[in-house]
Amino acid sequence: MGDDSEWMKLPVDQKCEHKLWKARLSGYEEALKIFQKIKDEKSPEWSKFLGLIKKFVTDSNAVVQLKGLEAALVYVENAHVAGKTTGEVVSGVVSKVFNQPKAKAKELGVEICLMFVEIEKGEAVQEELLKGLDSKNPKIVVACIETLRKALSEFGSKIILLKPIIKVLPKLFESREKAVRDEAKLIAVEIYRWIRDALRPPLQNINSVQLKELEEEWVKLPTGAPKPTRFLRSQQELEAKLEQQQSAGGDAEGGGDDGDEVPQIDAYELLEAVEILSKLPKDFYDKIEAKKWQERKEALEAVEVLVKNPKLEAGDYADLVKALKKVVGKDTNVMLVALAAKCLTGLAVGLRKKFGQYAGHVVPTILEKFKEKKPQVVQALQEAIDAIFLTTTLQNISEDVLAVMDNKNPTIKQQTSLFIARSFRHCTASTLPKSLLKPFCAALLKHINDSAPEVRDAAFEALGTALKVVGEKAVNPFLADVDKLKLDKIKECSEKVELVHGKKAGLAADKKDFKPVPGRAAASGAAGDKDTKDTSAPKPGPLKKAPAAKPGGPPKKGKPAAQGGTGGSGTRNKKAVETKEMVEPELSIEVCEEKASAVLPATCIQLLDSSNWKERLACMEEFQKAVELMDRTEMPCQALVRMLAKKPGWKETNFQVMQMKLHIVALIAQKGNFSKTSAQIVLDGLVDKIGDVKCGNNAKEAMTAIAEACLLPWTAEQVMSLAFSQKNPKNQSETLNWLSNAIKEFGFSGLNVKAFISNVKTALAATNPAVRTSAITLLGVMYLYVGPSLRMFFEDEKPALLSQIDAEFEKMQGQNPPAPTRGISKHSTSGTDEGEDGDEPDDGGSDAVDLLPRTEISDKITSELVSKIGDKNWKIRKEGLDEVAAIINEAKFIQPNIGELPTALKGRLNDSNKILVQQTLTILQQLAVAVGPNIKQHVKNLGIPIITVLGDSKNNVRSAALATVNAWAEQTGMKEWLEGEDLSEELKKENPFLRQELLGWLAEKLPTLRSTPTDLILCVPHLYSCLEDRNGDVRKKAQDALPFFMMHLGYEKMAKATGKLKPTSKDQVLAMLEKAKANMPAKPTAPAKATSKPVGGSAPAKFQTASAPVEDSVSGTVESKPDPKKGKALGVSSKTKTAQGKKVPSKTSLKEDEDKSGPVFIVVPNGKEQRMKDEKGLKVLKWNFTTPRDEYIEQLKTQMSSCVAKWLQDEMFHSDFQHHNKALAVMVDHLESEKEGVIGCLDLILKWVTLRFFDTNTSVLMKTLEYLKLLFTLLSDEEYHLTENEASSFIPYLILKVGEPKDVIRKDVRAILNRMCLVYPASKMFPFIMEGTKSKNSKQRAECLEELGCLVESYGMNVCQPTPGKALKEIAIHIGDRDNAVRNAALNTIVTVYNVHGDQVFKLIGTLSEKDMSMLEERIKRSAKRPSAAPVKQVEEKPQRTQSISCNTNMLRKGPAEDMSSKLNQARGMSGHPEATQMVRREFQLDLDEIESDSSAVRCEMPELVQHKLDDIFEPVLIPEPKIRAVSPHFDDMHSNTASTINFIISQVASGDINTSIQALTQIDEVLRQEDKAEAMSGHIDQFLIATFMQLRLIYNTHMADEKLEKDEIIKLYSCIIGNMISLFQIESLARQASTGVLKDLMHGLITLMLDSRIEDLEEGQQVIRSVNLLVVKVLEKSDQTNILSALLVLLQDSLLATASSPKFSELVMKCLWRMVRLLPDTINSINLDRILLDIHIFMKVFPKEKLKQCKSEFPIRTLKTLLHTLCKLKGPKILDHLTMIDNKNESELEAHLCRMMKHSMEQTGSKSDKETEKGASRIDEKSSKAKVNDFLAEIFKKIGSKENTKEGLAELYEYKKKYSDADIEPFLKNSSQFFQSYVERGLRVIEMEREGKGRLPSSAGNTNGEEVGPSVYLERLKILRQRCGLDNTKQDDRPPLSSLLSKPAVPTVASSTDMLHSKLSQLRESREQHQHSDPDPSQTHPAGPVTSSPSTANIDDLKKRLERIKSSRK
Repeated sequence: MGDDSEWMKLPVDQKCEHKLWKARLSGYEEALKIFQKIKDEKSPEWSKFLGLIKKFVTDSNAVVQLKGLEAALVYVENAHVAGKTTGEVVSGVVSKVFNQPKAKAKELGVEICLMFVEIEKGEAVQEELLKGLDSKNPKIVVACIETLRKALSEFGSKIILLKPIIKVLPKLFESREKAVRDEAKLIAVEIYRWIRDALRPPLQNINSVQLKELEEEWVKLPTGAPKPTRFLRSQQELEAKLEQQQSAGGDAEGGGDDGDEVPQIDAYELLEAVEILSKLPKDFYDKIEAKKWQERKEALEAVEVLVKNPKLEAGDYADLVKALKKVVGKDTNVMLVALAAKCLTGLAVGLRKKFGQYAGHVVPTILEKFKEKKPQVVQALQEAIDAIFLTTTLQNISEDVLAVMDNKNPTIKQQTSLFIARSFRHCTASTLPKSLLKPFCAALLKHINDSAPEVRDAAFEALGTALKVVGEKAVNPFLADVDKLKLDKIKECSEKVELVHGKKAGLAADKKDFKPVPGRAAASGAAGDKDTKDTSAPKPGPLKKAPAAKPGGPPKKGKPAAQGGTGGSGTRNKKAVETKEMVEPELSIEVCEEKASAVLPATCIQLLDSSNWKERLACMEEFQKAVELMDRTEMPCQALVRMLAKKPGWKETNFQVMQMKLHIVALIAQKGNFSKTSAQIVLDGLVDKIGDVKCGNNAKEAMTAIAEACLLPWTAEQVMSLAFSQKNPKNQSETLNWLSNAIKEFGFSGLNVKAFISNVKTALAATNPAVRTSAITLLGVMYLYVGPSLRMFFEDEKPALLSQIDAEFEKMQGQNPPAPTRGISKHSTSGTDEGEDGDEPDDGGSDAVDLLPRTEISDKITSELVSKIGDKNWKIRKEGLDEVAAIINEAKFIQPNIGELPTALKGRLNDSNKILVQQTLTILQQLAVAVGPNIKQHVKNLGIPIITVLGDSKNNVRSAALATVNAWAEQTGMKEWLEGEDLSEELKKENPFLRQELLGWLAEKLPTLRSTPTDLILCVPHLYSCLEDRNGDVRKKAQDALPFFMMHLGYEKMAKATGKLKPTSKDQVLAMLEKAKANMPAKPTAPAKATSKPVGGSAPAKFQTASAPVEDSVSGTVESKPDPKKGKALGVSSKTKTAQGKKVPSKTSLKEDEDKSGPVFIVVPNGKEQRMKDEKGLKVLKWNFTTPRDEYIEQLKTQMSSCVAKWLQDEMFHSDFQHHNKALAVMVDHLESEKEGVIGCLDLILKWVTLRFFDTNTSVLMKTLEYLKLLFTLLSDEEYHLTENEASSFIPYLILKVGEPKDVIRKDVRAILNRMCLVYPASKMFPFIMEGTKSKNSKQRAECLEELGCLVESYGMNVCQPTPGKALKEIAIHIGDRDNAVRNAALNTIVTVYNVHGDQVFKLIGTLSEKDMSMLEERIKRSAKRPSAAPVKQVEEKPQRTQSISCNTNMLRKGPAEDMSSKLNQARGMSGHPEATQMVRREFQLDLDEIESDSSAVRCEMPELVQHKLDDIFEPVLIPEPKIRAVSPHFDDMHSNTASTINFIISQVASGDINTSIQALTQIDEVLRQEDKAEAMSGHIDQFLIATFMQLRLIYNTHMADEKLEKDEIIKLYSCIIGNMISLFQIESLARQASTGVLKDLMHGLITLMLDSRIEDLEEGQQVIRSVNLLVVKVLEKSDQTNILSALLVLLQDSLLATASSPKFSELVMKCLWRMVRLLPDTINSINLDRILLDIHIFMKVFPKEKLKQCKSEFPIRTLKTLLHTLCKLKGPKILDHLTMIDNKNESELEAHLCRMMKHSMEQTGSKSDKETEKGASRIDEKSSKAKVNDFLAEIFKKIGSKENTKEGLAELYEYKKKYSDADIEPFLKNSSQFFQSYVERGLRVIEMEREGKGRLPSSAGNTNGEEVGPSVYLERLKILRQRCGLDNTKQDDRPPLSSLLSKPAVPTVASSTDMLHSKLSQLRESREQHQHSDPDPSQTHPAGPVTSSPSTANIDDLKKRLERIKSSRK
């Protein structure tokens, strides 16, 4: 019992979860009671149990479960939140309840499922139940089927979707379990009850016995339509109303509902599509053309069999249709015609809407074939054309049908009329608008008078059908001239007609209940004939909507007329019908006088023509009073105006009388029923007075009043013709001015553009400038309404005039036409008539475009032209296309009937010649503009093929296709494209280009639409497959388009569509849908449009969102004239104008207030990344321009729309600068509170700021800079790092502003640049600022140079990008600038570098002109003498730094950065004052102060700090996915991987700040000491060593010289460096990565350090030197032996050459070399001997034996000999094979030296066995044998003596002397004459001079043959030398082997990881080249390859002297 009492105390929800069943039972019972008590469905109590309901139904205890089910049922029934549990509860019921043996449990389970359906969760329930059908437990399957059956029976087929159930039925019928089969039978019967025969096709393949049983059951079913017995919650109120109606006997509405129910599921939908094109016989196209009719018949029969499939898969049926069309049209065998017609019927039935694109081709052929009399043919043709009609719309085929109506053959006329009648039956009032009805009625009216009775009868039937469909009111205007007999016949036919849309049309025909129809028809039309649920709409709805159409009436006028093909005249005819009562006959003057006297005082009439003006004035006053008091109906307008026109009439001379007269005309027009007849009487006089100064205004008022009475179009036409028929220019210009205003007041609807254009052209040609100006103003106003197409009519005008017109148009661009304020009220009746027309919203502008005169070009599209376009020869095809383009260009505007052109052009879209494809696309673009909105009818047959071209592999073709599609869509709107399956078929094609282009296009277009056709859902499955496409771009585009699809289809539909995907795909897609749901745009233009819709009649706001049909109907009928582009402005204006719709404005204004209170920056997940990807993939424009163009601004606007509050965006992009200031103020206010949002949109904010930089307003600029300062401070506080994208789209534009003339702005910009270094690496800033130095603005150049100086001063040389050398060369160029400030800035910057880097600067900046160099030297001298007192400013800034170095975790992140920024500030502070720039290095003085003030802070031990960051640094190595911000914290996103982290730390090693350097070294040491992590340094060794020796140099040159710096700090830094190096060189794998150049510099640094006497003086100095000693040994042992040996040789050479170098230095280098020599026996095999010998060769070339002997010490020569000797000893004769890298071996004595050594060793050993040795020895013998030498010389002197060979001899002698400098030629000269001796000497001198001058001659003998194997080859070469002169090459055809080509450079290339290394190498090479060239030794004849580009000797000598001068002056 204790236990019981325990759980009894628990609250109910805890009892329900208790482990004791009793507790749970009690809990469920209590919960049930609670549930029954709660009355409010939204009570918070329900939410407590939300998570428990699944437990209620899945309880493991059967008894408890029963109680749980009861409670759950009550919960589901009453709780508002129950819907959230649907999935889990129903799946629980299926798995745990349906398998229970207790019937009660099962019943409750079924009830719960049905209750979920009732609360609108039918789809989720159905999904779970269908899953249950896959269960292995038959009990569950049976229960699921039973539940589905009950749901269908109770709720009907609208709620329970039948398609998925029917799909699984066949499987259920195959089940082994009888119970399952029986239940399947029951549900099949239930389904049949709802959809009848549509169920037969899907079940045709089940067992015949089962089918028979089903048939029997089906027959028993009642025939009446079933009705649902249970309703959803939302329908239950409706159900109550229905019951009331039924009790009252009014079943009409209910019936309507049912009527809609039955055909809901179409059998076609349930079928699988069959692909038949591939199954066509292979020879089909040959057979169908065969001469024998039997063969043709076979071909057709094969097709007939295939098209019997009830549903066909979409494909390209064009060829098949063409073939069948040919048979129908041309075949002589009528049997085959009938067969072909049957095939077409089958295709049309099987393809449905997909056949629509072919309908236009086939319809004319079939109609013309009706001339056949045979009944079977006629029947087949009728079936075919009826089936085809259902695949398209009457609108699309109307032209073809109307064309056939004029055929002379009566049978054709009869059958066409009958076809029209049958077609009309399928129409409704909305799909048969007046515009379509008019031409058909006109044609049929001709037929009712035809001589053939059958033709007459058919026409009567067609007219009768039309009457039935649209009602008498719509048809009667067209039947005005039909006599009564015929009219009765039409009505009689009308009564017999049965319509397909029976009841709706019936309603329309009912005359009594006629009122609501227009509105209603419009509603269903606008919704695109979808299931509009208009039956459930309360009746008053349409009544409200009808008046709403009024204001929409006038703008629509032009549209139907144009579609009827009659242009403006049609519009006027219509007006005549509407205003019939206002046309009155002209009355005689007598009648007028009589009528006037009846209403006017007698005196008044008498005084009208008095000669006294005062009497006339008094008369007019009386006249006016009388008119004011008259009643409208009694006023005889014509009589009154005739009286006014009576003598003197309009010739009145007194202006007062005339003014009164004109005023009275206006009054009469306003107050009376003023007719056009009356108007004609006065207009002439008005036009005459319009130019009068005093009476002009009154005349204009009167004309405006007449325009209001008689409509503007008519009045304007009259006025214009009157004005231009007279000569007075003043009248003409004022008339034009009046018209400009009138158009603005009345709107543009109905105006005859054609007539105006001719008058305007006359006016433009006028001599009077006022007339021309007025004409241009009028054109500007017309442009507002007509748009750019207006300009086409004036292209022939003179250029000057055209430019004026363009300027006027330019003014009007972007403006919206004002809403009409006049001319609406009186003629609103016309609006109701025409409200039905617009089944889709249309811009006001297009009405005007429709009024433009259009040319008929179909007669020019001849069959010859069409065949030309299809010719096999591409040139002829091109000619054809050129002709078409010319036709379109000439016509400008054309009618939509373009004959065979569409077919011809379509063929060219897949032309193999891409140029022709592009030309076709251009033509189609022109065509769209020329045809205008009527191009709609060609969308299916021409538009969709253009989309196919988007799949082309060539980018330019795709972009042309995209431009064409856009041009078409602009004219047609999107509805035509999205209707039908064409678009989804295109998307289905697995072409990545097509998919990505098409999805991109849809993503651009869908957001702009208010509504879309339901067919859009067909694209969704293909969209999902694109989401998983192999191509990344396709996936990306699909993801981009997802939110826009969802915007129109809703999340539910999209999620439901995933049902067919594989489970894995489904999960992925659903995740993407969730993401898209978050990003789904809320129809961005909706608020503006919503308010713009009810501009004159209101549809309550709540309906607009509630149901799509209503929204559509509003957009269809209440179309406001202005463009949707109006956006915000329209929304505001509508508030003031909407009288009835008061709710709307209040709602919008309220919404705007809410918006302002919300966040201004919306965080869009991954938004920024997405934008970066788009820019990278070139999907959007890269932010790069000289001045911002409109497309950049538009793009930025679009990108901002998703993440910036709408109201703020409006401020940001306003044309007025004050709004920009407001926006900036808001952004500053929200900076702190919305950090995340600001960072999320940072790229966009910075881009917007760059736009502000181009504004001219200073206040905006100042405010912008203020904002940027705050922004970058925030970013550095947040430790944010700019991305490359953000930096590159912002920094260049900021740098532009650094050159502003205003000082204050420049300061601000510099301050911002300073702060930017905290959020973007200085080294990356450097190139941007460097770019700024190239500006034309001298201020900008100077500021940028100063900024560069500050960066170098604060961050060291590391910031110079790409290399210090290149950067400094560019800076040095500016020393010679015209502008003094620029010169100074450049000099100061280089001086700054000099202070960091010493004399190396001169090497880096390259050669300068004499003048520039002296300026620089002067400046350097001055800076050196500067006193070293620190300026006060610096002291003030110290605290900031002291605080920043605090021993917390943040140290690493913030310390160095803040430190740098403060230094940067100081540097900037100084840079303005050149004389104060140089003093003791600033940063070190700062350190010194810091040490004095708080040494503990600086001395804090780093390693502990770093320790816990280290793992973070290496996390990316251990973990595959990189973590953002996981690394040591001061790195931006780019540094999130190890390599870049290490790069960053290494870059800090060379920092000018000791602490920064120590920290970096400590971090690296930490890495090197851990074996597992040391590997991470691989690839960074060179970079690290460069940084190290840079730091060594910095210490040596700068820190050691700084007296204020504590030497302890330096020792500490040294010990860090040496410790690090030792750690590094203990790891052999890393040590071996060091390259030659780097090792050379490192050794230089280390040896210099060992010799630094200043170190020895320090306490711990000796210890440091000992450590360096140890380190050097490690470097020698562990480095790559080739590299270190090479480095030492180069270093030795450099040290011997440098005059300043101490002998001690060279000695230490040689000691190192000796150590290397000792190591050689062990390392010889790992050494690249060729490279070492090359280095020795270069050494010996620079230092020949004589020169070495001159050295004070004999060590160098001994060292070299020892090295060579050791190598010879170790390698033996093979050493001679390693000279391959030496181009010209004669340049040094290396080869001879080696040979001597070899010979010597041979003689010692006596071993002659080896052949090679033998050859080598013999060669040496030969060289040294005296006799041979004498012979050789004798031969040479003989040559010199002979006349022919004298030059050759001299050359050989020169070569010989050069080779054997110690050879003695004296004996030969002694015996000769003095003249001969001087000749020889002179000759040798000349050759020497020549050779020296041409030092770059191609080298001789030695350098072509690199493939020698041993000494024999040398012997061979020597022989050749003896025979021939040394200048020409020996074997020209022998090519050197690859190895020798590759190894040409004198210095092996050194692998490096940074640019710094390249600069080092270039310096190394430069230094060598200088030495080689400055050496006067004659051996310089053939220098090594790489030396070719070195500077001339003179220059170098000059430079050397200058350097010496500088050095001496500095000493």
